[in-house]
Amino acid sequence: MKRKIRNRKRAAFEARKARVVRQLGRSARPRLTVYRSARHIYAQLVDPSSGRTLGAVSSRNREIAAAGATGNLEAAARVGRAIAELAREKQIESVVFNRNGFLYHGRVKALAETARENGLKF
Repeated sequence: MKRKIRNRKRAAFEARKARVVRQLGRSARPRLTVYRSARHIYAQLVDPSSGRTLGAVSSRNREIAAAGATGNLEAAARVGRAIAELAREKQIESVVFNRNGFLYHGRVKALAETARENGLKF
């Protein structure tokens, strides 16, 4: 039995997250999952059949963090570029985008658009 979430903002986030995951569960393509915190942004490629992580990139990586700030649009774009390169190395060209309950704007949108510009299809 699910617990009732008393915080309306958290409840809306959990509902968005469940709705996104429910829609993505039907796909056989790898998932590009994004997590956004106040200071960093994380992206990982997940195999749909086993649930294992195929590769991950974040703004905490040395190469990305050394290029400047880690919690802004430029850092998200650097992470998007790096995850597209990682997918290319793993011979992955098409994924489904799991925004993980986060709204599609700002850093999440910057990461997605940069990954698309660098050859990842979703």
